[in-house]
Amino acid sequence: MQQPALFNPPSLSVSALTHYLRQVLESDDLLRDVWVLGEISNLSRPGSGHIYFTLKDQNAALRCVIWRTAAQRLRGDFSNGLAVEAHGHLSLYERDGQYQLYVDALRPAGEGWLYQEFLRLKARLEAEGLFDEERKRSIPVRPERIGIVTSPTGAALQDMLNTLGHRYPLVEVILAPAAVQGEDAPPALVAALQQLNRLSPAPDVILLARGGGSLEDLWAFNDERVVRAIAASRTPVITGIGHETDYTLSDFAADLRAPTPTGAAVLAVPDATDLRSTLLERIARLDGMLAAALTDRRLNLHEHRSDLLHLSPQRVVQNDRQVLDTFSDRAERAITSTSRLRRTHLEGMHNRIQALNPLAVLQRGYALVQSPDGRLVRSVEQLHPAQEIAIRLADGSIQAQVNTIYPLE
Repeated sequence: MQQPALFNPPSLSVSALTHYLRQVLESDDLLRDVWVLGEISNLSRPGSGHIYFTLKDQNAALRCVIWRTAAQRLRGDFSNGLAVEAHGHLSLYERDGQYQLYVDALRPAGEGWLYQEFLRLKARLEAEGLFDEERKRSIPVRPERIGIVTSPTGAALQDMLNTLGHRYPLVEVILAPAAVQGEDAPPALVAALQQLNRLSPAPDVILLARGGGSLEDLWAFNDERVVRAIAASRTPVITGIGHETDYTLSDFAADLRAPTPTGAAVLAVPDATDLRSTLLERIARLDGMLAAALTDRRLNLHEHRSDLLHLSPQRVVQNDRQVLDTFSDRAERAITSTSRLRRTHLEGMHNRIQALNPLAVLQRGYALVQSPDGRLVRSVEQLHPAQEIAIRLADGSIQAQVNTIYPLE
């Protein structure tokens, strides 16, 4: 039986233990001059000029730091997903208790395993036609319902909700929450997509989104199950995964890709300001068309009224009355003229008759001689002495007897 020690060993503080571990790491000959092979992830270049990143392989990760002086000597462009060999020494960052590789040299080692897997899977799915442009559907211009597949606690959701509320507050948003990182993310994303497609009525468009991250962080969206679920969706899908430079296989399968979650919300709905401007423009155009139509109708009505007035029985009666007045006036003038001509002619005839009237001759001192039987005596041969005659003067008659006859030689 083990006997308990009389005196407990002295306790070390966290700082003391961390400092000791740092000395152990820095004193190891292998760790003071080491090359490490891995894939760059979580690359960060702050304004200080230092470079921070993580080296990964399939089973582990190692934080790395390149101080500004060393970073200035590096040649080439290093990015996430690139396999590199990093040289440096291992030490401990005491504040966080995190061991790190302090890199002084970096050289490419070819593309990383994750990126190679990305290209392999992309080529296979592309050969199946899952990325063909012909199968992509158009996005509704003014959707009524939008489904969102993303983490319910991420900043991406709030960014999308704020954008949708500002641009198009009429739209109804349906959230299908899902994990967006880790081993549980692919089946959760597939289940969320299928859940939205089973709704009745289904959303007009689905937004599949998450914020930025490393290639490994976004790997759930390169999962074959997720890609096939997007391709099989009855509802059009817009992806907004990571940042503008991040591409996943889900982006290739989607009907439309946006550079960010906020960009996906922008592409999904119209801008209420633009709609309001368009509406006001169309109202003004309709007002102009209505005013022009009313003016045209008013002119047509005026023409029809004029035609009706012209063809109205009252107008015909008025016109006929005017024609009658014209004819009456013309007839009256014709009668007056005819009467005047007839009167003149009559007066002429009267004057002629008066001139031929024997009685008128008597006024000039002549006389008419009549036999007892009333015949006019034109020759002395009609008379004989002692014959009774009547003499007609202008103012009376006298009875006389023929005494002597003197024929003219």
